[in-house]
Amino acid sequence: MGIKKDTSLDFSNLAIIGGAKIVQSYHTVLNSALPVHSLITGLPLGGDDAELWQKLQFLDTPCCALCGYPFEYDPNMGEGGDSYCAPCHARPPKYDRGRSAILYCDASRKIILDFKHGGRTDGLAFFGAQLLRVGREFLKDADVILPVPLHKARLRSRKFNQSALLAGKLSQLSHIPYDTNALLRIKNTPSQSGQTFVGRKRNVVGAFHVPASQVKHITGARIILIDDVLTSGATLEGCARVLKRAGAAQVDVLTLMRVVSPLSVPT
Repeated sequence: MGIKKDTSLDFSNLAIIGGAKIVQSYHTVLNSALPVHSLITGLPLGGDDAELWQKLQFLDTPCCALCGYPFEYDPNMGEGGDSYCAPCHARPPKYDRGRSAILYCDASRKIILDFKHGGRTDGLAFFGAQLLRVGREFLKDADVILPVPLHKARLRSRKFNQSALLAGKLSQLSHIPYDTNALLRIKNTPSQSGQTFVGRKRNVVGAFHVPASQVKHITGARIILIDDVLTSGATLEGCARVLKRAGAAQVDVLTLMRVVSPLSVPT
């Protein structure tokens, strides 16, 4: 599938947005993206980390033009044109396009859990650089970056919204503004973990809201929606549906990681 194990951060071909480079130089991003301690082991960086990092699988093309599902090979055999996975053929997502940076697997699981529940934020520069890598085409025309919101009760217990931190870092790297007030979570939904897609979809009905005072900022906007992990896509679709109803012209999705189930591999 469209998975790369090369961790090189080559941003030399990134577009210029509004006269400002998304990233000023390869070396600036590389140096700022390296944490002092391993994101995998938690220990000071050393030679053993090279083998561990090789187990991370970085997503890239070829992939579904809609949801970003990674393909084993290019269905068009390099002749151009868009290709779609079977689920998107059957039922396109409510958002316009989606991409994810890293495959969610045993090697990456500790990274995201330490970030999400352990409060480990020293990998943010690396996370932002990865979102920038896979989202460069989306960012060319984007007006604003929005995080998937947390309910205020969940935010109090967790102390921070990991999606908002990712959105803020991507905003810093891309020079595109981000907003944490335009999309709110007004329903404190149960955890999506362990639920079917239908259950997840039902779980987020009525969960998201665009305040009346924010509609003018959403109307006609080309939005980048940020989340940490794409599992079924139900949460992101719930957000996209509300944003489209509020008048958004386009909603593209970027996630740091993605769960890829072998059972859903297109045939």
